[in-house]
Amino acid sequence: MNIIEYPAKEEWTSIAARPHLDVSQLNATVAAVLADVKANGDKAVMAYEEKFDHAQLTSLAVSEAEMEEAEQLVSEDLEHAIRLAHWNIRTFHEAQRFKGEKVETGPGITCWQKSVAIERVGLYIPGGTAPLFSTVLMLATPAKIAGCKEIVLCTPPNSEGKVNPAILVAAKTAGVSKIFKAGGVQAIGAMAYGTESVPKVYKIFGPGNQYVMAAKQQVSLHDVAIDMPAGPSEVCVIADETANAEFVAADLLSQAEHGTDSQVLLITTSAAMLQQVKNEVERQLQLLPRKEIAAKTLENSRLVLVSSAEEAIALSNYYAPEHLIIQTKDYEQLAEQVVNAGSVFLGKYACESAGDYASGTNHTLPTHGYATAYSGVNLDSYCRKITFQHLTEQGVRHIGHAVELMAEAEQLDAHKNAMTVRLNSL
Repeated sequence: MNIIEYPAKEEWTSIAARPHLDVSQLNATVAAVLADVKANGDKAVMAYEEKFDHAQLTSLAVSEAEMEEAEQLVSEDLEHAIRLAHWNIRTFHEAQRFKGEKVETGPGITCWQKSVAIERVGLYIPGGTAPLFSTVLMLATPAKIAGCKEIVLCTPPNSEGKVNPAILVAAKTAGVSKIFKAGGVQAIGAMAYGTESVPKVYKIFGPGNQYVMAAKQQVSLHDVAIDMPAGPSEVCVIADETANAEFVAADLLSQAEHGTDSQVLLITTSAAMLQQVKNEVERQLQLLPRKEIAAKTLENSRLVLVSSAEEAIALSNYYAPEHLIIQTKDYEQLAEQVVNAGSVFLGKYACESAGDYASGTNHTLPTHGYATAYSGVNLDSYCRKITFQHLTEQGVRHIGHAVELMAEAEQLDAHKNAMTVRLNSL
């Protein structure tokens, strides 16, 4: 890990820099796969499944028999954990329901909004080295609450053509409509364009590697909406002298094991804490099964010593982390100053893992600095707000002349006339 002590503000740009990915060649590869899927549907998807996932498939859909088999393969303890997490996620997201109110903006003019669910959504769930069944709960649960009529899920199978059983149990728990064995770019293409088996959806959600992210961004230009631009995962921890170095190191490593392109950042006001955390990271790293991945991630990561809590929170806001953990004695006061972050964890016991799995908040969050402009996935992500308005004769009299004047000033005579004929009819 790179140690930076008392950086000048001019150095913040380099501190906040994410690992650079050269996507020039990648984009051409992605475009070719998408074009093939668009032209050849299921046949292309199955060919890419054989090429990339080494699975020979005769059908993309997961069968009822496979769903029943999955329930037998998942332990009772894990199924209970999935149901507990689902309960908490559902409870948190149900509280986000939109309550539209009719507003009288002027005499005889009533305006209001109605929240309407997106009818068909697509969820992408990675299934490689870490099958993310928790992401099924995070994406499908709010979709179900919102009232999406069809929830389509794509996830890559193993070489035997089987989907991870925990993914299937989570999908059934959360109310997924249809599940397909498709991963990577070909899955994104299938949901964006539709195939003989996979329905075309109106919005695609979910994380993935750089190929999946590039595919989502390409299809979003013309064919389908996506949840957000996203990249490798990241965490920022703000710690003072009262923090628990063992906890902080564990938080940094829990993020570092995601992938070699992830990033972790510690900002601390204590030189002693910085050294304790460094030592703890080195000790705990050796105990991890995924230590090679985590060690590579730490090469892109930084331990930063600053002079005050105010500077710490200012640097964090500049970095705009996906996950922000504040482990300080005054965490409540610092939390009030957070303006750029995906999800915030307060106090020594709120580890990022809690939000990743079972506290109830959503773990699908903006990365790569996009927290300056994007929210994480929430109930509104699955809805559209449709506006309504009603004018009476009194309403026409109240704003009619203003509308005529404004339309005339913009040289839009037909717009003016649409109001004029109504005024003349009174």
